[in-house]
Amino acid sequence: MTAPWIHRLAGAPISWGVCEVPGWGYQLPADLVLSEMAAAGLRAAEFGPDGFLPDGGSERAAVLHRFGMSAVGGFVPVVVHAGEVEATDFDPLFGAFKEAGAGVVVFAAVSGQDGYDSRPELGDDEWTLLCMNLDRLAERAAAFGLVGTLHPHVGTLVERPQEIDRVLLGATIGLCLDTGHCLAGGGDPLALAKVATRRIRHVHLKDVDAALAARVRTGELTYTEAVAAGMYRPLGAGDARVADIVATLEAAGYDGWYVLEQDRILPAPRGGEDDPTDANQRAAAAIRADVDASLAHLRAALPV
Repeated sequence: MTAPWIHRLAGAPISWGVCEVPGWGYQLPADLVLSEMAAAGLRAAEFGPDGFLPDGGSERAAVLHRFGMSAVGGFVPVVVHAGEVEATDFDPLFGAFKEAGAGVVVFAAVSGQDGYDSRPELGDDEWTLLCMNLDRLAERAAAFGLVGTLHPHVGTLVERPQEIDRVLLGATIGLCLDTGHCLAGGGDPLALAKVATRRIRHVHLKDVDAALAARVRTGELTYTEAVAAGMYRPLGAGDARVADIVATLEAAGYDGWYVLEQDRILPAPRGGEDDPTDANQRAAAAIRADVDASLAHLRAALPV
C-alpha cells in the first residue's frame, strides 16, 4: 500500500538558496539548512550540489541521519547532446547514491554553460543523441537499483512543452515533473500530470508567478533576474495549481516522492553586521515562513 503523500514529502537545499550555479548567491551552511528542514517537519531530502554534503554515500547518510532525515536522491546536470555518453563513467556517482540510501537520480540535459540564462537550439542528430544518452544513463542507474529521471528545466535543452514531448516520444527515461519549471517554460503542469502520469517517476513542487515567467520567455528578464525578483512563490501563492497536480497524481496511483522546492537567490549579508551567524539565522527565518506557508497550503488542500 502506498504511503500517504505527506509521508513522501521531502526538502531540497535550493529552497534555502543552495545551488550548483557559480555566483548564484549567498550559500547557507549545510547544518543550518538541514536543521531548518527538520524543524519544518521534513524527514527526507535531496542532496543539493556537489560540496554541500560529503562525497561518500555513507558519509552523506550519516549527515542526514544526524538531523533525523533520509536520502531521496539528487540533481545531476549532464551534457547529453554532444556525443555518446559512457554511462559506466557514472558508476561512482550511482554507487554513492545507493550507499546513501537514495532511490532517484534527477538528470538535467544542460548545455555545458554555467547557469540557466541561455541555451542553444538542437538539430535532429543532437536530439537523437540526447534521447539515446538519457536512456543509457537511466538503464545504468537501474543496474544500481536507482530510478533515473529527466528534469525539464528552464535554460536546459529540455524546457518547452514541445521539447518535453520530444523526449516522451523519443526516449523511455522517466520524467521528473517540476511544476514550476514546466509552467515557467510555457507548459501546463496539470495537463502534463494528466497525460504523462505513467512516465512521471519523481516530482518537484514549486509555484510560479506566471507574469514573471512570461517575461523570461520573451527575453525581457534572464532566468537569474526572475528568480531574484521572486518568480518562485510559496505553494498556493502562484499560478501552477500545485495542490490539483498532487491530487491528480495521487488519484492515478503515483507512489514516488514530492520534493518541496522554492528556488531562491540569497543576497550576501550586509557589510558591518556584527555576527554572520545572526545574518544566517535571519535569512533562515524568512525562508521558513515561506516553507511553512507551502506546507500549510498542501495540508489544507489535500486529504492526509
